[in-house]
Amino acid sequence: MSLFCDTLDTPLGTLTLEASERGLSSIRFPNRPKSIAGRRTSNNVIKLAKQELTAYFASQLKEFSVTLDWHGTAFQESVWRALAAIPYGETLSYADIARAIGRPRSARPTGGAVGRNPLPIIVPCHRVIGSDHALTGFTGGLNIKVALLELEGRLIV
Repeated sequence: MSLFCDTLDTPLGTLTLEASERGLSSIRFPNRPKSIAGRRTSNNVIKLAKQELTAYFASQLKEFSVTLDWHGTAFQESVWRALAAIPYGETLSYADIARAIGRPRSARPTGGAVGRNPLPIIVPCHRVIGSDHALTGFTGGLNIKVALLELEGRLIV
């Protein structure tokens, strides 16, 4: 299977996008780059993802339509589907996500699955906060989490 890779300059820095022929498989933040030397190619999936992310950062898009091609355990994928259902500008806790997937006592493993989300922003793990409404860890760093929530009009206290 071919892997396509390209970058996108955003207000957060340069994102690295990877896709298969089936869909977008990874978004990497500037603090987690992966070498793409010699592999920089694009396909229609990456082109659409770049268009949609650009519109998102311009506050012109609230829902993504790009096809996704994630790979995880059944548990991780159930968490990622729940993340994808969190509406723009809203937040849920890890416990809320655990309840949404029918595993109310698995908030901690849910947090682990959130942290392994390969498609941040499009699968909005930045919209997950602690039960006490505190910001918690984020793959891209808390400054990026805050920036994404502020972009979506979510006041951070």
